[in-house]
Amino acid sequence: MMKDDLGGSKCHERDGDLSRWERGLARPHMDVVARLDAVLSAGQRLVALHATVVELDRLRTVSMSRPAEEEVATERRRLLQLAAAGISALGVCGEPVRRLLDQSLGRDFRGMEEWELACADHLYALRTRPPARVAADLLVDLLALRRQLEAATPADAVELQRFTAALASVHANALTRLGEHGGALRWWHTARQAADASGDLRLRLLVRGEEAGHGLYGQRDPETVLRLLDSAERIASGPSIDLLTSRAKALTLLGRHDEACRTVKTLVVLAGAGVVPDSFGFWKPDQIHFAESWVYAGAGAGAEPAADRAREDVLRLARTYQYGANVRLHEVLCMVARGGVDEGMRLAAGVIEPLPVAYRSHHIIETGRMVLRAVPRERRERPAVGEFREILARRSAGGDA
Repeated sequence: MMKDDLGGSKCHERDGDLSRWERGLARPHMDVVARLDAVLSAGQRLVALHATVVELDRLRTVSMSRPAEEEVATERRRLLQLAAAGISALGVCGEPVRRLLDQSLGRDFRGMEEWELACADHLYALRTRPPARVAADLLVDLLALRRQLEAATPADAVELQRFTAALASVHANALTRLGEHGGALRWWHTARQAADASGDLRLRLLVRGEEAGHGLYGQRDPETVLRLLDSAERIASGPSIDLLTSRAKALTLLGRHDEACRTVKTLVVLAGAGVVPDSFGFWKPDQIHFAESWVYAGAGAGAEPAADRAREDVLRLARTYQYGANVRLHEVLCMVARGGVDEGMRLAAGVIEPLPVAYRSHHIIETGRMVLRAVPRERRERPAVGEFREILARRSAGGDA
């Protein structure tokens, strides 16, 4: 008889058990769970989760029998105790326990106001927390949103598609910050599909503008980004701020500085006429000044006063670590253009090195690479340039250091 580390009998019998467990048709016996826990060095976490599931099933049975109020109160206290035990065994977040509790308490699906709040929370997290943490937290809500969408009425489904588009965009943004470009491109596709299904024109343009803008950080060729923007403009009813910011930056990367400057001037005029903020809070006034900083820093001599002014406006308004770091690197671009290579490298190093590793996003590192590319070829072997190149090479945004 064939044996394995779990003491199972035959391979095909074990595979059948696994299939039934995965489909929720059966639950492994406690003895099997204990052996799995030992083999996987799970530190009793699987044991605790198994006990939690068993107890929650019992509590569901009790709730279905409609017990007296006193018994309901007793069972709710028991749920809270169980949650505390699950958090202790499964980690601070205790996400499996939380999901089971939501189902047991009849709160598996969220109201539209709750999804609005979730979108605002994830967007705030994106601007203030390490991208790896943001991406991990988002997956939980994206899964819950998908399950709710499958069971929604047609009217609710339209609104839930809006939330899907928003959260998928935030997730794609976070993956781009981590340099996970393949995954990010797939999530941008999902965000576009959801925005289109919602029928919300502003959201459709916003998602496409976000996708194009973040694609400029080494994710896509700038020419491809311009094609995306051309396609997006065909569905717009007029000039769109959400698209113009990305167009101006793409033109700068292609060295088409006169066009970039004209585009950013159009952008400023359009914004000056008034911008209706999107309902999720993606758009912020500092985005206009950030586009100016990018374009004028890249334009070189003659545009430095405009670049300085734009950078000061960003630093005055911005509440995000990423914008703050990047406009200071734009300042280095101006410095290098004036011939101050060594001074610029020291300033660039002073921008990136103090950042905790988890906050050294791909956007910041890619802007640092733009600085390196701006150094004249004959000066790229200078010690200060080599030192800054090493700082960029040591970057990793995957952890929480």
